[in-house]
Amino acid sequence: MKKSITTKNPYTGQVLKDYQYHSENDIENILNSADKTFEKWRTTDIKHRTDLLQNLANLLEQHKEKYAKLMMEEMGKPLNQGIAEVEKCAKLCDFYIANADHFLADQIIETEAKESFISYDPLGVILSIMPWNYPFWQVFRFAVPTLTAGNVGLLKHASNTTGSALKIENIFIEAGYPKGCFQTLLTNHDTIESIIGNKTIKAVTLTGSEKAGRSIAEVAGKNLKKTVLELGGNNACIILDDANLDKYIDTIVKARMQNNGQSCIAAKRFIVTENIYDQFLELFTKKIKNLTIGNPDSKDTYISVMAKESLAEELENQVEKSLEKGATIHYGNERKNAYYQPTIITNVSSNMPIFKEETFGPVAAVIKVKNKQEAFKTAANSRFGLGTMVFTENIKEVYKEISNIPDGAFFINEMVKSDPRLPFGGTKASGYGRELSKEGILEFVNTKTVYINK
Repeated sequence: MKKSITTKNPYTGQVLKDYQYHSENDIENILNSADKTFEKWRTTDIKHRTDLLQNLANLLEQHKEKYAKLMMEEMGKPLNQGIAEVEKCAKLCDFYIANADHFLADQIIETEAKESFISYDPLGVILSIMPWNYPFWQVFRFAVPTLTAGNVGLLKHASNTTGSALKIENIFIEAGYPKGCFQTLLTNHDTIESIIGNKTIKAVTLTGSEKAGRSIAEVAGKNLKKTVLELGGNNACIILDDANLDKYIDTIVKARMQNNGQSCIAAKRFIVTENIYDQFLELFTKKIKNLTIGNPDSKDTYISVMAKESLAEELENQVEKSLEKGATIHYGNERKNAYYQPTIITNVSSNMPIFKEETFGPVAAVIKVKNKQEAFKTAANSRFGLGTMVFTENIKEVYKEISNIPDGAFFINEMVKSDPRLPFGGTKASGYGRELSKEGILEFVNTKTVYINK
């Protein structure tokens, strides 16, 4: 078994740093520290917890460029997009500063009792397993509500963003959180089963692939530990006849190409009605051709390298298999090392990998359909269920379709995105459970019924 992690800059190929894995003894000490810290942290006044959130928000705003540069070096995120990611983490803190006390307050229920209510008690030590594509946001959207509810957190981050993981742990300490309140585990996936089985761990949350989700759910289920899983997606972006392309084309392009296309909630299948198909394809292609490509260190860059060369190879393989089944390259499809050119593919059918699988990179599958009915039927033809977006001027008519799409989100004239004020999560192979909003802060609490007789 490897005993260390080596991080590399995917743009330059330069080795960044080597990190030693935690030993079995190290992991045991981390678990014990988390357990002991929870016993004190769980009784901490909510006002103190939200004061620490303010410290956290201040640090994120103060050092956002430094944190963005770290993400850029580790996984190739363009600098401006990294800054926006850190700013979003700060806004997440602001949301729970304003709402946590209300969300966690006892809920009075009128019954025959002298007094009856629901209390929300923290569960304990929560393990998070997080991906590399949004190295700060994915972690903070778990940690902020979870710690504010009185739990403590452990992070197993993706190996290529180990520097980000350790930096986040340090940010929590610098903000004034107790040392054992949020800790990073430097380990590989071979140890995860034993960690989940440890009596200290009370629940697990994972953001990652469907394969990883199934594995974690199996281990957690065997140990009767709760899970929240945010897995893959192949979101549909429906373009109807009356869509205002001039107004929304930039949003539509961003929905696919942001973060070099490496997002579970990105638009991956563009389902376009035939009357607007040619107009859409022409404008979509023009916009994608004009995206600024280059070094992620430049604030002008919008598209750069993917996080690892192996990921670009995997995407290339999905495209090649789709071409063998009859798909056509409309634009792009050149790869060099970890760079994958923004690509548009047409003549796409439902038996192709780029239709039925998650494509994690800057490849857009464009599908022509006859009408609105066929568009929604095609969108619903998916094993995944993260979200669907629809662009139309007839919002009233599209309302009727909301219940026909079994996804976790339905966005009209906007790209699917996470917002601290709204619950976030999926259905089917995209997982279960919710993050953010009130639902997110209540995922890892004991919803306790209290009944006091007269």
